[in-house]
Amino acid sequence: MGSHLCDALLARGWTVRGLDAFNDFYDPVAKERNLTGARSNERFELIRADLSEVALDEVLDGVDAVAHLAGEPGVTPSWGDAFARYVDRNVMATQRLLEAVCRSGLRRLVYASSSSVYGAATDALSARGEPRPTSPYGVSKLAAEALVGAYSSSYQLAAVSLRYFSVYGPRQRPDMAAHRFIEALLDGRPLTVYGDGSQVRDYTYVGDVVDATIRAMSAELPPAAVLDIASGHPVDLTTLIGTLRGLLGSDEVDLDCRDERRGDVPRTEGKITLARERLGWVPQVDLRSGLARQLAWHAGLRAAPTTDGHRETALLASTRGAA
Repeated sequence: MGSHLCDALLARGWTVRGLDAFNDFYDPVAKERNLTGARSNERFELIRADLSEVALDEVLDGVDAVAHLAGEPGVTPSWGDAFARYVDRNVMATQRLLEAVCRSGLRRLVYASSSSVYGAATDALSARGEPRPTSPYGVSKLAAEALVGAYSSSYQLAAVSLRYFSVYGPRQRPDMAAHRFIEALLDGRPLTVYGDGSQVRDYTYVGDVVDATIRAMSAELPPAAVLDIASGHPVDLTTLIGTLRGLLGSDEVDLDCRDERRGDVPRTEGKITLARERLGWVPQVDLRSGLARQLAWHAGLRAAPTTDGHRETALLASTRGAA
């Protein structure tokens, strides 16, 4: 998402300063590749640093708006001792950034939250509902959201939290479902499915997410606004797989069915009325079109020459990104 946001802002004439620690949640080489276009633009500056440690007053000098997309992702890895990392990178780092933003006098911050704050309770599936996260990851994102709200109210900071729903598309993280499925289908391998395939997700194309984020960077919003950013058309996992098979012209595929993972929820569904009203935003890309674009990206990677002159035959399918 971060690299797409950089590209879109640059295309609109913005000057962009990116901050990324290039940690090893997945292969840093893939993250570098995502920034190829941005780094060729003279209006893009990249700072390689950890948000938890870097001198933020210097980073924010001359900045008009902040899009805070950095953090530690993933529901499944967030249990046990690993939760300390989620607290550091999702909560403490966000609080540190908010302090620096308020010191700088900057008046606009967009925080990338997650549908994971809702959990499994269907009555909470609304930006105005009561979130009940069912994973430590969701807890860390909700805590950071609350911090954004507190600083917004106390410092008159125009800050908004956007709850992204199952973002997919080119450059998607290797641990995400569409990425894993596409790579498996291209390799002729079984698809690893957790649960029975009936779980429903509100898959949202990355270009639509970027559009909403850019709109939120300048829109007039009430203090501490929280908005769902979703397609509004959730589908089950079986439909996702069937759409990919149709795009590839694949016959029946083998499924490697495994136990449902701790923290996964049966359904997510965003309520986008507020985003439409507040941002003038409506998602434009349907699931089939978005998956076709992601497929083309995967195919392009496999055809791309590597630094040693050979051609890539596969992309690492299970190994987070530019901010």
